[in-house]
Order: sequence, then C-alpha cells, then structure tokens
Amino acid sequence: MSTQQDIYAAGSESRPPMLNKENYVPWSSRLLRYAKSRPSGKLIHNSILNGPYVGRMIAELGDGERDVNVNETFHEQTDDELSERELKQIEADDQAIQTILLGLPEDIYAAVDSCETAQEIWLRVQQMMKGSDIGI
Repeated sequence: MSTQQDIYAAGSESRPPMLNKENYVPWSSRLLRYAKSRPSGKLIHNSILNGPYVGRMIAELGDGERDVNVNETFHEQTDDELSERELKQIEADDQAIQTILLGLPEDIYAAVDSCETAQEIWLRVQQMMKGSDIGI
C-alpha cells in the first residue's frame, strides 16, 4: 500500500478511517476510537453500539367526562418535551451515521444505504465482513 493509501485508510482528525475489506477488525477498532475522539464522542459511540435515542411515552391525566372513565392516556414525546441531554443524543445519532458512512467504500455504502440507524449500519457491515478477517 502506498503512503497516500495508508493515510487514507488510517483516517485523520477530520475524517474517519476508510474500510479496507481485508482488515475489518482493525478498521472497526479505529473507527470506534475516532468516534470517541469527536465532540459528543461518548454519545456517538453509544449510538453506534447500542442504537439511537428512543422517545418516551408521556402519561397524561385522563378525561373524566367521557362515557367510559379513562384514568390516563399517553402521547409520544414531542420535541418541546426533550431534555438537553436527549437533544444531544439525537444529534449524536445523526453524527454516528455520518461517521460510519464516511469510512465506507462505495460498494459497501450502497449496500447499507437503506439502513436507518448507525447501529443497523454497523451490524450490517459487520455481517458483510464476516469471514474477511481471522477472529470475526
């Protein structure tokens, strides 16, 4: 591999490492380290390995004036009800997707383009690379 290819594969401070299909295990390790080094790195890392933020169901008092007595109802959490931490996790979820996609060659990118979460992309790439390295 040429020096330019080595640099490209290793990544940089502003770009994640590029996947070399013969070296999935070292790439995955470098990519996770790169993710952790970013602003909100722990949140990005968490999104890759554990999935994105899932909104909560918020309980509301029921309507006592209905024909059928309803003690409480639920609604999906709205953007206005998100905490600062939850907003940061949602932003990190988007950054996690970008982090992985920037490190993929075009053919792998095309195969995971329909994935909706960083975790789903991560697991699909891992499955595609099974057998390409010793130990996976």
